[in-house]
Amino acid sequence: MTKEEAIGKLEEIATLLDLRGENPFKSRAYRTAARALDSLSEDFESFVRAGKLDQVKGIGEGIRVKLEELVLTGRSAYLEGLKGSFPAGVVALLDIPGLGPKKAKILWEKLGIRDLAELEAACQSHRVGKLPGFGPKTEENILAGIEQRRSYAAYHRYGDLIGLAEQLVERLRAHPDVVRVSLGGSFRRGKEIVRDLDLVCSSSKPLSVMEAFISSAGVQRVVNHGQTKATVLLEGGLACDLRVVPDWDYPCALLHFTGSKEHNIALRQRAIAQGKKLSEWGLFREPRVRSSDGSKDSAAEEEASGEPIRCRDEAEIYEELGLAYIPPELRENLGEIEAAESNRIPRLVEWTDLRGTFHCHTTASDGHSTLEAMAEAAQALGLEYLGIADHSKSSFQANGLDEERVGRQQAEIRKLNGTFQGFRLFSGTECDILRDGRLDFSDPLLASFDYVVASVHAGFSSSEEEMTRRILRAMESPYVTMLGHPTGRLLLMRKPYPVDLEKIIDCAAETGTWIELNAQPMRLDLDWRWWHAARDKGVRCVINPDAHHARELAFLRIGVNIARKGWLRREDVVNTLSLNLVERALRTKRGGGG
Repeated sequence: MTKEEAIGKLEEIATLLDLRGENPFKSRAYRTAARALDSLSEDFESFVRAGKLDQVKGIGEGIRVKLEELVLTGRSAYLEGLKGSFPAGVVALLDIPGLGPKKAKILWEKLGIRDLAELEAACQSHRVGKLPGFGPKTEENILAGIEQRRSYAAYHRYGDLIGLAEQLVERLRAHPDVVRVSLGGSFRRGKEIVRDLDLVCSSSKPLSVMEAFISSAGVQRVVNHGQTKATVLLEGGLACDLRVVPDWDYPCALLHFTGSKEHNIALRQRAIAQGKKLSEWGLFREPRVRSSDGSKDSAAEEEASGEPIRCRDEAEIYEELGLAYIPPELRENLGEIEAAESNRIPRLVEWTDLRGTFHCHTTASDGHSTLEAMAEAAQALGLEYLGIADHSKSSFQANGLDEERVGRQQAEIRKLNGTFQGFRLFSGTECDILRDGRLDFSDPLLASFDYVVASVHAGFSSSEEEMTRRILRAMESPYVTMLGHPTGRLLLMRKPYPVDLEKIIDCAAETGTWIELNAQPMRLDLDWRWWHAARDKGVRCVINPDAHHARELAFLRIGVNIARKGWLRREDVVNTLSLNLVERALRTKRGGGG
């Protein structure tokens, strides 16, 4: 059993204890143990088998015994007993926003609700709203949450699929009969939400590749299987299509199956205007066949395939159409073809351009890695600086820091900085924007930080006008360096709160406030559709991982992908600056000059 699997079991036990109404200290002990386990750097299974769990602070005797049972037998009698104490469908109720363990327990005990279908029926008959602590508004919100969950069921987050997608590509690449292989579709274009995965590969032995694909690990069901195309369902209900083509057809097939549909149509129309034909089967010069009376014989022309124009890769296809190469992320028919025609496709930011990042959490608030572990992980990635921005005091649910704890953390950061060479920790805060637009800390305390991330964490039900006014007031503070996750969205979970982004972007341009591109896979906020306009107004982007664990610094790669989709260049992203230059940029934002 891996450490991650064991942590998941501990979290599951904690949730089930809450659902059963046990003493909250009991469930908290399991969550504390999960966090303690998360900090282990040793091989987990070997560590447990050696009987060393009693060395880990935060893991008591009872939990230690259960963990050893999990590792040695692969099961937990205690967890199975908890699961058996109520219907499995009750746990699914917790997926609905606003339904915590306490309310789910009431629904089960008072109304006998065992799953989402029964919950929906109870809300529609207005039985839920009559329960103490619920009311008509809660009932309405539950129904909206169920409908939202249903509408999201067929979609998947881009960031959640990266590991699986890369694994599928590598597996095919290792096949001896595969020449070239790539992901396609909306995933290759870097869309934040995708329905399925598309794979395109070239081979002279397609059946051999097909057989290997449909029989590979993780395939739950083969939907259809032909000589050159297969569709399978992977774990979690994710559909995956594979197309196998001859190698000469590969560039056009990859272009076609990458999309978008609108981009492809624009390319085909351009090809037709040039007397060519573009499809998934190739690029051709159209034949000019005429009948004996001189008129065009459309039937003959349709039958003729035309003269093939051989292209070794996608770049040559674009070149044949008189265009500069268009990166997959930009292929949405949102001005990229016109830009390519006049050679104005920008050199997009790359992962290797990043020199540091901000907005990271530690165990001081709701993170799972220590300050030292975060610094070590950042240096291992080759970063020159890392900003620590634990939550402010109003985020009590995230163990936000008060003034005294801020002081202790700042002293710890100063001490650690004395041990580094060529690397620096910045002292920051993710400071709550209160309902009236004030900040959660006083100006003197805000002035003590190297930077401030201002974020909204509560009051999402405000009107667009109220929310916009609230955020604008915060951005006008000279101590606010950057605006965190500007719309508060959680992909496939929570819609953005209403806010006038045009006014927010204009304010950022006027005040010099940086806008965060939050790379957490559930956020990816600010949305890529707004970045081109923000860039053109001179707004600086800062790509942040919102990391709550050292390994989550890797989210930066996802953030770079979204930045590329938003047409951002290296010079548009603040944290591509070197340590010396970013120190100057932070002082300039504070009004301290260069």
